[in-house]
Amino acid sequence: MTHRTERLLTVGALARVEGEGALHIAVRDGGVEDVRLEIYEPPRYFEALLRGRRYTEPPDLTSRICGICPVAYQMSACQAVENACGVRVGGRLAQLRRLLYCGEWIASHALHIYLLHAPDFLHLPDALALARTDPATVRRGLRLKKAGNEILETLGGRAIHPVNVRLGGFHRLPTRTELDHLAAVLRQARTDAESTLGWVAGFDFPPLTVRHELLALTEPDGYAIDSGTPTGTIAGPFDVNDFERRVRERQVPHSTALHATLDGQPHLTGPLARWNLGSGRLPAEVRVLAAEAGLGPRCDNPFRSIVVRAAEVLWAVTEAQRIIERYEPPPAPAVPVPPRAGTGYGATEAPRGLLYHRYDLDADGLVRRAVIVPPTAQNQSAIEADLRAFVQPRLHLDDAELTRACERAIRNYDPCISCAAHFLTLTMDRR
Repeated sequence: MTHRTERLLTVGALARVEGEGALHIAVRDGGVEDVRLEIYEPPRYFEALLRGRRYTEPPDLTSRICGICPVAYQMSACQAVENACGVRVGGRLAQLRRLLYCGEWIASHALHIYLLHAPDFLHLPDALALARTDPATVRRGLRLKKAGNEILETLGGRAIHPVNVRLGGFHRLPTRTELDHLAAVLRQARTDAESTLGWVAGFDFPPLTVRHELLALTEPDGYAIDSGTPTGTIAGPFDVNDFERRVRERQVPHSTALHATLDGQPHLTGPLARWNLGSGRLPAEVRVLAAEAGLGPRCDNPFRSIVVRAAEVLWAVTEAQRIIERYEPPPAPAVPVPPRAGTGYGATEAPRGLLYHRYDLDADGLVRRAVIVPPTAQNQSAIEADLRAFVQPRLHLDDAELTRACERAIRNYDPCISCAAHFLTLTMDRR
């Protein structure tokens, strides 16, 4: 602890997260008085930009919200618009969408695990240092990410902001030759995913327990990713049409991102929520390897979220293999989605957590209102509360060490700050 009665510490930017923001911590008389996660990226106004657009446009436009998880935005948008139009895409087309989503999970999680998060546990400054000290490990991570990218390119037309997705399905279906190539790629990815899970299981995890309500999609017969029922660990399941009544957003003065609560309380969405609510529905082979990596039915330490992500990569590879093995071409690339007046709701599991969309359409198929609730915005209040608990026993650290510890803790949540703006400059106010 510093001998000065007051101290203000400023760090230029948080490294190894998507976006920019700041963290302000105020300490008074040896106790943490205030923690503010200050997102200062300018509002992006996507909800306003969608007003007056054709009902066919939200999947392509909203994918531009994020270059790391564009498929999540496309799938939530498709689901919501199709719901408004009274259309449900199922069967083989739904399986192809699920395959596309698996590609995004593999690519996004591999990026986070190897290039953004793992250096923290290995006491390295960044992924370049990891590449110098352990190039074989980094090559494995890049192979995994490339496998996810190849699925995105095959199903989506390109890896970033895919262009092959449309309402009702796809513009073009994959060929058997293309899927056979993906099957070969995934055989190596399966080996790499298993090795990744064993690797991260050996990391040292500082103690920290999440005590918030957890929120994720659940399905009765599998691990939810592209569809499901919003379910809280306390709130239980509720209809997606009821999302905005249960999950309330509010503006806070220190952030351009809205803060959200579930039934009036901070909640957390993302890997820990998915694991605690759905791990029992994973295939037995994945559960066995996850147990060997130290994951039980519950995981409440956000530092261990890197292990959950590795288990989800293994599941996504396994699920992609299953879909390709059983693939039969649909009769058409898409089903018709004629416009009609109505309100539609959609929710999928982005790699960082539950993503919700709502669209109000008029009879001509024009968007009259759009509501988008990204996972990072939902997590803001919970992250601030977790940081308060994390910082208090570490106030004896000097400012440089405490800054590094806070950055490490924030990376547990893999925040996508640009998605949330509607991260680390750190200020420490010690008095």
